[in-house]
Amino acid sequence: MKKWENLNKEQLLELKELYDKEFEDFKKQGLKLDMSRGKPSPDILDLSAGLLDPLESWKTADGTDGRNYGVPNGVAECRQIFADLLGIPVGQIILGNNSSLELMYNAYMRMYVFGAMGNKPWKDLDTVKFLCPSPGYDRHFAVSQAFGSEMIIVPMTEDGPDMDLVENLVKDDPLIKGIWCVPLYSNPQGVVYSDDTVKRLASLETAAEDFRIFWDNAYGTHHVFDKYTVANILDLAREAGKEDRVYYFFSTSKITFPGGGVSIMASSPASIAEQLKHLSFQTIGPDKLNQLRTAQFLKNPDSIRDHMSKISAILRPKFKVVLDTLENELGDTGLVSYIKPKGGYFVAIDTLEGCAKAVVAMAKDGGVVLTGAGATYPYGIDPKDTNIRIASTYPSLDELTQAMKLLCICIKRVSIDKLLAIHY
Repeated sequence: MKKWENLNKEQLLELKELYDKEFEDFKKQGLKLDMSRGKPSPDILDLSAGLLDPLESWKTADGTDGRNYGVPNGVAECRQIFADLLGIPVGQIILGNNSSLELMYNAYMRMYVFGAMGNKPWKDLDTVKFLCPSPGYDRHFAVSQAFGSEMIIVPMTEDGPDMDLVENLVKDDPLIKGIWCVPLYSNPQGVVYSDDTVKRLASLETAAEDFRIFWDNAYGTHHVFDKYTVANILDLAREAGKEDRVYYFFSTSKITFPGGGVSIMASSPASIAEQLKHLSFQTIGPDKLNQLRTAQFLKNPDSIRDHMSKISAILRPKFKVVLDTLENELGDTGLVSYIKPKGGYFVAIDTLEGCAKAVVAMAKDGGVVLTGAGATYPYGIDPKDTNIRIASTYPSLDELTQAMKLLCICIKRVSIDKLLAIHY
């Protein structure tokens, strides 16, 4: 079929009647599926069942009793696994509990309340601005919004954020204090930051002395298709003489159990020392027993890579269902556009302008709950109302197949109304 923008009124009305009927048939099936968040499915969680086995020992490698207080930066052997996996010196890593988002929030809060490296606390400024590559991760934006920061949209490209715009924005405005980044298999588009993008971020000339890059490598091991890598921003920032500006985050939340994972924060030695000083007032020690359990289960980077290959084998067919359905149902219609994700957890599509909210609402009425339209932009407002995030990891293949069929019906049906309004 030719692109739908070339269809005449009678053809569009005929299709409208067809997809009204198909939608009503779907509603009769009583489908109830929540695809609003990127959660691992039960069969993925089952791969980490060994985490529930009794500990081999509650003592750390140096003899510390993990049941007691202490070790504020985390169990050394667990930190070493992440150091080896990610190419970060072990002394520049702090371990947290299951949520890397908690570490990000705390880092942001400390900048807001105390400042960093002798700079004025952000709370004492009239305005704090933060760069938000979009579409992006709604929970990042929620952190900035919680502290009243002004969020600035930076368009995403297939190589990462629009770096020409980033460089122009930060060089003259001292109130721009940072940028959110998901560098490998970005949320939601699955983009991999190019080496050039990472180098330019690491060496940015900023008007703000306390500019910080919140580097959330959440999907750093989620190689669904081919294996991609991203340049080591900590090394590049050190080489550029700007090593304090990077706050690097990672976790096992989508490797083992989201409710029982281990998170990390890494930065320069000086930044880590500053974080540990704050942490000393906040806690007498982390959950070392879970860190020991994680270290005993994951063992080493090769073991993690083997574990992730099993997860990828589960995710790959789900990505295929999403991408194949989009291509087969919508590929020649001109109704959607998207970047094929290189890995990660999501597929993001763009509808015709002004259609995303209506599509998401219609899908919900049909039995499938998607991430709210607008969630991938600051303040929950997509300026063009086009972006929809598809979280395909939790449903079974049969459920996902049905959900994608419904989504495509909704896209077609909403798009027909849009085309009729534009042309007729």
